[in-house]
Amino acid sequence: MEITAKDLRFNTAEIFDVLSKGEDIIITYRGKAKAKLIGLNKQKKKEDIAFGMWRDQSEEVNEIVRKMRKGRRFDI
Repeated sequence: MEITAKDLRFNTAEIFDVLSKGEDIIITYRGKAKAKLIGLNKQKKKEDIAFGMWRDQSEEVNEIVRKMRKGRRFDI
């Protein structure tokens, strides 16, 4: 959500409601973003889907990456 500095002064209660719902607020002054409000009770970001994608692999990650980086041979 984007608000102006004037909105911040006059609509503080509504802004706190938005923050409590977990939404971030960008404060603008004369049309330029100046600050970002983030609620304290905002939940931590969920783990990235790709995080832990190697946990079921029997090979070490370094070995897999080395195999992927090997030079390729193209028969012409």
